[in-house]
Amino acid sequence: MNIRVIISGRHYDQLGHVPGELSLEEGASVDEALGVIQAALPEGNRLPPSCLVAVSGQHLGTLASHQERTLTEGDELVVIAPVAGG
Repeated sequence: MNIRVIISGRHYDQLGHVPGELSLEEGASVDEALGVIQAALPEGNRLPPSCLVAVSGQHLGTLASHQERTLTEGDELVVIAPVAGG
């Protein structure tokens, strides 16, 4: 199955090549998808645990503490890195 991946927020442009789409086994979980994304980051780069995670418009929590969910074909996984400023 294929899911769309969107990463935005602080330093997202410095993460290197993060795929815009993942091809995963049927029944894959959010954690499995996040693992693939983390593995695609350049060595030494990690997404902060405070990143927000959403799937197809449903907020699941943060990378450090989120609801688990099984993904389905066409889902959109959004990871939003924290931003600050005024």
